[in-house]
Amino acid sequence: MLRLGYKASAEQFGPAALLSFGVMAEQAGFDSVFVSDHFQPWKHTDGHAPFSLAWLGALGASTTRVTIGTSVLCPSFRYHPAIVAQAFGTLGAMFPGRVVLGVGTGESLNEVPATGMQWPEFKERFARLREAVTLIRRLWREERVTFAGEYYRTENATIYDRPASEVPIYVAAAGAVVARYAGRAGDGLICTSGKGAELYTDTLLPKVAEGLAEEVARPFERMIEVKVSFDTDRARAMEDTRHWAALALAPEEKHSVEDPVEMERLAAGLSAERAASRWIVSTDPDEHVARIRTYIEYGFRHLVFHAPGPDQGRFLRLYGEQVLPRLRALPEAAPGA
Repeated sequence: MLRLGYKASAEQFGPAALLSFGVMAEQAGFDSVFVSDHFQPWKHTDGHAPFSLAWLGALGASTTRVTIGTSVLCPSFRYHPAIVAQAFGTLGAMFPGRVVLGVGTGESLNEVPATGMQWPEFKERFARLREAVTLIRRLWREERVTFAGEYYRTENATIYDRPASEVPIYVAAAGAVVARYAGRAGDGLICTSGKGAELYTDTLLPKVAEGLAEEVARPFERMIEVKVSFDTDRARAMEDTRHWAALALAPEEKHSVEDPVEMERLAAGLSAERAASRWIVSTDPDEHVARIRTYIEYGFRHLVFHAPGPDQGRFLRLYGEQVLPRLRALPEAAPGA
């Protein structure tokens, strides 16, 4: 069955406004609300970075139905995995069956300013993520956990408040190695749209399948954040993407950038066309759904929509009225499809 979610952009809006959008998303018919976990935003001017864990508690208490979670949180640097286990144990106990922990290897933009650390290479970041997930799960499943890993330690640690059913962990992947790990050790995959068909069809989803084949069969969610700028006014839809121009920077252009001021400077030099290149920009709902359907055909069944504009209420209303019903009417949206 197709699940349709809303991405709450913590880098763009303050906590109170963002909470109102999360509530509106449930009212508009979305199935989930996922929030980014940033210490610093992608741009300094008018940027925001509310604390995702406090915000999720408020969202859970303000809604009744939507799945809520992080997309994504790094459990390896700013946070000790034991604290992540405690936080999501509490959220899961308060909102049973509605919480997801989405994790990734992290970004220097968030971790370096908060800690003053030297940003490590991918090998260490991935090793830390694997060890963190192992420790989080042990803390959820065992009592009095004494853990001596390469990066983390606990001694007689107990998570006293946790749900009867374990919070699922989705793993964010942008390449083959982490995608295979997501299939082997995660409950779901998280990735983002707009990066070329081969990444999804030839790398991410096949590697997830390889990882899943190594384990006992279990439910697994294939989730993708789809970047959409949908409006009745095309000029407005194009202009809205400018706020997120940094996402169009190549990895080598932003790899070691930890300062939002510098990230904003780099993004400001991009053309309007390049700033919009990661987004599905559309004014026609049928054409818009046809482009989104491509990701469904790849095999994704949980689509979380990230809209770039300042008027999120307008987006939620338009999407709820014109796009969500069309998506739910697709044959792929039927239960068991």
